[in-house]
Amino acid sequence: MLFEGGERKERERQMKSEGRLPPGQSLTLKWPVLHYGSVPRFDPERWDLQVYGLVASPSRLSWKEFNALPRIQRTSDFHCVTRWSRFDNHWDGVAFQEILRRVQPLPNASHVLVHGEQGYTANVPLADLDREEVLLATHHDGEPLTADHGYPLRLIVPHLYAWKSVKWLRGLEFLDHNAAGFWEQNGYHMYGDPFKEQRFG
Repeated sequence: MLFEGGERKERERQMKSEGRLPPGQSLTLKWPVLHYGSVPRFDPERWDLQVYGLVASPSRLSWKEFNALPRIQRTSDFHCVTRWSRFDNHWDGVAFQEILRRVQPLPNASHVLVHGEQGYTANVPLADLDREEVLLATHHDGEPLTADHGYPLRLIVPHLYAWKSVKWLRGLEFLDHNAAGFWEQNGYHMYGDPFKEQRFG
């Protein structure tokens, strides 16, 4: 236990010196579980991912069709608004840019309202999703996501607070305006930059 504590503090100092630890955050070696509501049950026969709104080619993918898409791996940091950060997470999934290539957002699309299970939503500017490190993840650190962490599919937007990395992803709605999601309607910041401590609006 003492070794773990010492390892954590040393790693935290390293991340801070490298400019990777946002202000007000502490490093964790674990991966805490936080979410609103209960963990939904996954049925691969009924699950789908819908991409709609201001796109030229709306899409509805079954679980089998989604898993047939080209896959990527990315490594990135993960910052929770509750003040912990986890570093060098290894993700496996489908690039968000792959989805963009398929649906072709219209010129007036500026934001995406991301839909999870049970009515959960989060708003993200389209420009923040059209980045190489953003992906729709099925695996974390070499293992399938656990149900608590968003299995079967989780959006990963590493440069924003983790509430934007929506668990149990089910829909991507392209809009021409910034529509507040669940936590944004309840006082969280509309953007959520960890390095600017944009926790609350």
